[in-house]
Amino acid sequence: MDVNPVILKFVYAAIVVSVIMGLCSYAVLAERKISSWIQGRVGPNRTSLPLIGGIPLIGKFLTRLGIYQPVPDGLKFLFKEDVVPAHVNKFYFIMAPVIALVPALTTVVVVPFGRFVTEAGEVIPLVLANVNVGLLFLFAISSLGVYGVVLAGWSSNSKYPFLGGIRASAQMISYELAMGVSVLPILIWVNAPGREGTLNLFDIAQAQNGFWFAMWMPVSAIIFLVCLFAETNRLPFDMAESETELVSGFHTEYSSFKFGLFFVGEYAHMVVGSCVFTLLFLGGWNPMPFVTLEALGFGEGILGAILSVGIFSGKMCGMMFFFMWIRWTLPRFRYDQVMKLGWKILLPLSIANLVVYTIFIFYLDTKL
Repeated sequence: MDVNPVILKFVYAAIVVSVIMGLCSYAVLAERKISSWIQGRVGPNRTSLPLIGGIPLIGKFLTRLGIYQPVPDGLKFLFKEDVVPAHVNKFYFIMAPVIALVPALTTVVVVPFGRFVTEAGEVIPLVLANVNVGLLFLFAISSLGVYGVVLAGWSSNSKYPFLGGIRASAQMISYELAMGVSVLPILIWVNAPGREGTLNLFDIAQAQNGFWFAMWMPVSAIIFLVCLFAETNRLPFDMAESETELVSGFHTEYSSFKFGLFFVGEYAHMVVGSCVFTLLFLGGWNPMPFVTLEALGFGEGILGAILSVGIFSGKMCGMMFFFMWIRWTLPRFRYDQVMKLGWKILLPLSIANLVVYTIFIFYLDTKL
């Protein structure tokens, strides 16, 4: 019996979103464990499930790892009292957490997680929507997430959330410019004369079968990475929260499930950001520079597809660890330092980097 392709897409989308949400919940556990490791603590090691926790050796081992901790954390967000203060603008107050989370989950549709090679040699991307303007779509949709933060700050009708919302909007404007310009050298190289023009993330990853773009465009990689921290509101760029100054920033008035949506949204943006950096600069699913799965003899079939997804996931998890490591290592910037870094350092540097690589790529095209 033939299955409707639309139904297959919905099933695939549900699986991908479920995996991302599960990954976000365990990213919280990973961050708690990494922070405890950095600070010389043990971290979550008490929560146990009634049946599995009683299994000899394995149950105690999993309990000490804290594997079950996301379960009570999620239940806590679901069942705590949902307080809506009387002074808030209720419609926008309720919509803000949804607007903060949905863009991160929407951008997943254009992110390829691997590839499948048929016996005939046809390369099929493992992605929900293999659109030619995938990178443009990703930047356009992911930038909408800040509207949730701004709405949360404004609708709370409170000083501290309002300041957090203003900071978030200013930070987004400051760093999206440098982020966009830092990617342009990659697009110029991929769309150079004689090549088929594309903004497809799969094609950009496939173009890194030799040099990874992080190797010969290191300035672009560093600028994009710094801007990624700023766009995801992670330390040392969490100006919108800034607990030491603004209590909890834009979500000061939030509790229960709505606060949980903001929490998951932050980690969802971090997951998607790690995936995008892996695709743009770390070779996607290529195991090493100048080494492809085809060269190792794992190009075709299910095994090659599983390996490609595994390699991509490993790089993505490495980026997630880097996010968490930086958070618990570096102190927070002052607000004026964040603005200075964005406008006076990263933006001019990204423009200079673009000019240099444009000249260099033009020189290569005329000589080769």
